[in-house]
Amino acid sequence: MERPTTTWAALASSRYLVSSWPWRSYAYLFTSVPVGVLTIGVLIGAAAAGAVLSPILIGVLLLTAFPLLGVLIGRVERWRARLVLIDGISSPHATMPSALRRRDKLKFRRREQASLRALGYGFVLGVFIWPLSALIAGISATVLGITLAAPIIANSEQMGMGPWTLDTAAEGLIFLVAFGPPFFVVSSYLVGVVAGAEASLAKAMLGPRQEELQRNVAELRRSRLDLVDAFETERVRIERHLHDGVQQRLVGLTMTLGLAELDLPEGEGRRLVVKAHSEAEAALADLREAVRGIHPRVLVDHGLEAAVREVADRSPLPVTVQLALPSRLPPPIEAAAYFVVSEALGNVAKHAQASSCGVTGRVERDQLIVTVTDDGIGGAKVGAGTGLTGLVTRLDALGGTLVVDSPPGGPTRLRMECPCRLGD
Repeated sequence: MERPTTTWAALASSRYLVSSWPWRSYAYLFTSVPVGVLTIGVLIGAAAAGAVLSPILIGVLLLTAFPLLGVLIGRVERWRARLVLIDGISSPHATMPSALRRRDKLKFRRREQASLRALGYGFVLGVFIWPLSALIAGISATVLGITLAAPIIANSEQMGMGPWTLDTAAEGLIFLVAFGPPFFVVSSYLVGVVAGAEASLAKAMLGPRQEELQRNVAELRRSRLDLVDAFETERVRIERHLHDGVQQRLVGLTMTLGLAELDLPEGEGRRLVVKAHSEAEAALADLREAVRGIHPRVLVDHGLEAAVREVADRSPLPVTVQLALPSRLPPPIEAAAYFVVSEALGNVAKHAQASSCGVTGRVERDQLIVTVTDDGIGGAKVGAGTGLTGLVTRLDALGGTLVVDSPPGGPTRLRMECPCRLGD
């Protein structure tokens, strides 16, 4: 049975009374009291100060900065709502670039509709919500406390409880047993309903609207694409540095060592130069392989299909390649697809114990679909040391997905899907 994440879900559960939810509801209502009193006090004080000082500039600034109080109120209330909303309330505020100055950030927040809604919620909290919370939770908790203490109080003095008068501890115990459980049930559900209603109101006023959710998703996607672009820019810089700098130096070193090898007579010195020459050539080969791994030149010059066929030719297993791509794809998508295929073929060669492998790809309804299958032992999954986790992150930034279907005994099927508009 799933654990409830809201008060309404908890109220519908048969375990509500024996769970922590009644006490969570009490805590939520009781904390409404000091927060509500403080909120209305701050709002009234700020409004009064702004009105008094309105003839001078500082008063005007106070009044225009009023929505910023809403930002603070919303932050506090979203944090407090976690008492009865396990998943909390998502922030409706847009993500701002870190490069913005503090003044520009405050101006942006002041103009947001979410700030005004939070300010309105603060007024409702300070005028209506906290008195209702204090009334319901206060009466319920007081009656429960007196009921629990009834045997002790009645033992020392006469105690009146509505139409009943309790004179002895025995009468107090009978009253506790007869009245306590029914009142606990009724009061717990009443407090839960009130807390759920208040949390729902908070979520409606402090949570994001549909257009704000769409905007936040778009901004998140844009920030991820910016991250991918930054990665590609840095990759190009590193590749250029290795190719035009380090690689050229190693080529010059090998040539110099080769000439020295020809000029030196036989002996220990010539043997060391020959060894250094071979080490330099091995280092140059490793560097070229590293540059090819960062971003293969064939991918840049000839596209995804040629790059995938090159990877397939280097594989120790027979690999069939069937790619039907109408034209060149956007560079980030080509790079993501290439590294998915390269990593998948590497995993097949190392772990799958397969005898053959196949790569297929096509563009269908503005989606690039690449599938890698093998007839190995199966059992592969993302995040199990296969190197696919980083590729999942890269595809996610592009709006794509990577699914691995690999039951024990095989076969394994890796499917990549990524948005790909050829006209863009």
